[in-house]
Formats: sequence, C-alpha cells, structure tokens
Amino acid sequence: MSSTIRKSEVGEIRPSQLLLTFGVGSIVDLPNMSVMVMGLDDWPIRNATEIGEERLLLSVKNSLGPQVQKLMTPPRGEENSSSAANWFDESHQIGVPVAPFPRWMVCPRCRLLAPVSSGLFEPKVMAYRPDKACYIHDCSTQAKAATVVPARFLTACSKGHLDDFPWLDFVHRGKNECNGPLRMYELGVSGEAADVEVKCDGCGAVRRMAEAFGLDNQANLPACRGRHPHLRVYDSAGCKEEHMTAILQGASNSWFPIMLSALSVPQAMDKLGQLVSENWVTLDKVTSLDRLQLLREIGQLKEFAKFTDNEVWQAIQKQRSGSSDEQEPSDLKSPEWEVFSNPNPALNSKDFRLKVVAPPDGYAGFFDKIVLAQKLREVRALIGFTRLESAGDFDTPQELPPDQRAPLSRKTPTWVPASEIRGEGIFFRFSEKALKKWEGQHRAYSDEFYKAHRRWREARKLKPEVGYPGIRFVLLHTFAHAVIRQLSIECGYTTASIRERIYCNSPEDDKPMAGVLIYTAAPDSEGTLGGLCALGRPDRLGNHLDAALDMTRMCASDPLCAEHRSSSEGTTLHGAACHACTFLPETSCERGNKYLDRSVLVETLDRTDLAFFK
Repeated sequence: MSSTIRKSEVGEIRPSQLLLTFGVGSIVDLPNMSVMVMGLDDWPIRNATEIGEERLLLSVKNSLGPQVQKLMTPPRGEENSSSAANWFDESHQIGVPVAPFPRWMVCPRCRLLAPVSSGLFEPKVMAYRPDKACYIHDCSTQAKAATVVPARFLTACSKGHLDDFPWLDFVHRGKNECNGPLRMYELGVSGEAADVEVKCDGCGAVRRMAEAFGLDNQANLPACRGRHPHLRVYDSAGCKEEHMTAILQGASNSWFPIMLSALSVPQAMDKLGQLVSENWVTLDKVTSLDRLQLLREIGQLKEFAKFTDNEVWQAIQKQRSGSSDEQEPSDLKSPEWEVFSNPNPALNSKDFRLKVVAPPDGYAGFFDKIVLAQKLREVRALIGFTRLESAGDFDTPQELPPDQRAPLSRKTPTWVPASEIRGEGIFFRFSEKALKKWEGQHRAYSDEFYKAHRRWREARKLKPEVGYPGIRFVLLHTFAHAVIRQLSIECGYTTASIRERIYCNSPEDDKPMAGVLIYTAAPDSEGTLGGLCALGRPDRLGNHLDAALDMTRMCASDPLCAEHRSSSEGTTLHGAACHACTFLPETSCERGNKYLDRSVLVETLDRTDLAFFK
C-alpha cells in the first residue's frame, strides 16, 4: 500500500519542508496512519525543476561523488487557488511517494498488536480520497470495524538504520517458537513507557516497555539488522556491532537532515558573465552556436538582447572552461566573504544587491563595515540524514563519518533535492584590529574552551584536536544569537525565520575572516520586502544593538546561567548561555547552540573581564 504527499489538504508539505523537516527517510503523520518518505529512486522528477548553483553543486559532488549532475526541486503540481480539493485533477496526484511505517499496528478496541503483513488488518482505500486511506480491524460483530493506529515504538541506531520494534523477541526475552498473538495495554493515563504493557496470548509472557529504554536496558534489545525502510533494503555489511536504541515514533532524534547551503554571489566581473552564470542551468545544455540561435528564436534569451550570439557563445565557453578552476569545493564561504567584504555596485543583479552603510554611533571601533544585503538568494541541498545524533554536532558535513550518513537512494544518486530561498540580510564585518587585541588578552579563556572542546569530542570518539574554531568564533556566534533574538522580539520577526551565517578564520590562516550575516531564512514573504534591511540603517541599527547587548547582560536563569563555564562538569560546549537568554531554534543556528558565551559580549554577574563591547 502506498500513498503520496503533496501540497494539498492531506499531507500538506512545502518544498522546503521536504528537505528540512520531512525529507527522505523521515516519518510523516497522516490522518489515519503514519508514513515514511521513500528514497530518491522512487521520486518522479518529471515535475521537478533544476536549480542552478554551480558552487553548491561542486560541494555536493565532493561529498557524494562526481556522478551527481543536478540540483532538483521536489516534484510539485501547479498552485490551485480554489479552496476545495479537486481529487480528479491530475496535478493532485503529483508528489513524493510514501509507504506506511511502522508496519506494526494496534487495534484500539481489542488491543491486538500485529504487523500489516499478518493479514489481520484490512487496508481500506477510497478512490480519489487518499485522506480516507487506513487499516481496519473487524474484531466485533456488534460495532463498526475499528481503525487501527501505528504502534508508537521503534528502534534505531547511530548509523542511520531504523526498524520496527522487535515485539516478539522483546516479550519472549529472546528467540522463541511462540508467535503470539500479542496485545498492548495502556495501564495508566500518562502514556509513559512504564504504563505500557505487552502480553502474549499464546504463552502468557508479559513485559513492560520501560525495560526497553535507557542505556542500562539496551542489552534487552537484539542487535541492529541494518534496515533502511525508506529504500526497502538491509545493509549488506550488516550492523551487528550496534545495539538497537528504542525511540518513540515522534521522537525529534529520529531524523536529522545533512544540508549544504550556498549564497548565490556573483563571480564574473562583467554583465554578460553574470547573466551567463545566472542562466547556467539552461546555457549549460548549449553545445553549439546553432542551439544558441534556436533558444533566441523561441524567446529564451530575452535578457541577452544587448549581446550578439557570438558574444554569448564565447561567454558560455569561458564559463565552461573556467568551471574546473573553482576554489576548494568544500569551501563555500570564502567567495561570499570576499564579495561582502568588498561590495561592488557593478556586481549587483536581480538576485544579489548590496549597499554599504556607516556603522552606528559608538560602534565604529568594533565594526569595519556594515553592509545591507537588499537581495539574497540561498540554495540548500539535502545530501543525507542521520538518526540519534545530529549532523550539527560536527564542524562540517564532510567531517561526519561516512557510516553515520544514511543514503538517499539505493544506487549512487545522480541528483539531490534542493530548494532556493530569496530574502535579505545585514552583514557585520568586525574590526580585525580590535579582535586581535581582544584575543591576545584572553588566551587563558581560549585554553579553557579548547579543553571543553577536546572533552566533548573524546566523549563521541572523535579526534579531539580537530575542529576547534577558537574564541573568535565564540564571540561572533554569540553576537549573532543576541542580534537575532533582539530582532525577533522588537521587530516582529520569528526567530525561526532569521538565520545566521558565520565567517570566521583565525589570524594564523592565510585569509583571516571575522563577519556575521543575519538574513531571512523562511521561504514565505516574511522578511523579503525590505523590513530587515530597514533595521540596518545607522539611525535604527544602533538602538537594536544597544538593546541586544543590554538583554544579554541579564538572564532569567541567573545566577546559575552566568556561573556556568565551558569547563564545568559534563561535556557542554558553552559558557554563560541557555534557552532563556542565548539559544536559538536549530533552523537558525549553524552549530547546534554550541560555542556560545554571553560573557564575551558584555559583563555578566559572574565575569566582567571578557567583554568585547566595553
């Protein structure tokens, strides 16, 4: 039995959600069942659109292999302005394929627990009404057949595998010839695992679900089978060394996306070169002058009206020959830093427009430059996902161990799903002179944070000496969080609709960087009509920076928050920071709310010697 998720009344999923929230391998709740989004092998791409972003495509190839040729949007039909769904419309059948998961169901009336494959539950599907699809159990002759619900317990492992809960093995405490039937009873109203009991009618075995949760109870579960239900396969190498971990169906750690993102910054210095780059998805297919002339005849080159066919053809060849001389594929931020640090009005285009403004009064010594990004375009690509452990725990997606990244398809993918977002932002370039002076005064603090960094990585069996960003990053990161929180409170933006992009390299690197871009990250209209840039004007930005720093001085959790150190017991990677004062939603933060300490911005109750903004 299969279904489809598309933008409609049932399973309403936006294209960006199919990357960030409900991507390949994730579970989506429908009215009468839960389903899993299947792998790219099953996606119909005839209704998808190719997205052009050469720098991001090179980075994806660096991670997944040179066979990746395209960035594609999820398939979607035309927008329907009518409020009522027309199930007979062909465009209503366009979407992403899904399949029921978990496969074990529970009858709410007789409490029978059985897999779909047992034949005890009957699928009920109504033509042109996918919202009515369900499984039923006719267990009573005196009432209507009951609609069964998914069993809400699953198992997963840190290598990206997911499986149905091993109900028979768990109840019988190992392999047993008894095959049930099983029944699940709720002995309390709390819904906790301690109140859920599974009983075998065949042999009378009984067990509470609390015995499946916690590190001490992992031995009660069998070894992982290496299952990828979104691909309908099991890992050929197996996963016997990993014990299963019991999780709930809606657990937030059941799916974490691995994303790569890039801003569309101009690379060519001339107008023709910029136009070729912006339209490279189309022009890359042009292999001769005749094909170029055909495109012009059918009206596909209206933007090139000022240029002759020969000039455009030469620019295409130049773009094609220069594509192999790009920067390091994994380095997506250096080209962006160069463009933001040295704004050139000649490089402004329909998707990219910068304007330099003066720093606010009182902040000229802290910032070299403030740049308003009046137009931005960001492209994000999904290259895999993890379970149990977030990819945000690592410095870059490339650092993630390959065996922890679950694949998107059975075969090596030739394309990956992507989305593009247009918005605006404010870029802060910090004073390199002021930063060097501040870093030199607080080397002991840097050593303290480095020790916490080593402990954190050692606890996860990673190379402890790798990936320390330095206290420069702690300062830039905390500043970004303070500004985002202030904008969301004072100006009406939600924190989830604003995102940070940190540009940081230490002075020891060839090209030191110290900048923060605060930009809109939501695919809707919020923050794309100039509202964020209006806040960046010197007469308004100073007030917002003052308010952000003032709010950072005190926290509702003080003095506990202010006294927290990165060197405290445990494996935390933050100092004076918590949900009440500094943390942001994971959609807004690049580093999973790590490397934060508001003591580096302003004086706090516990520390007065670290403040950068005196």
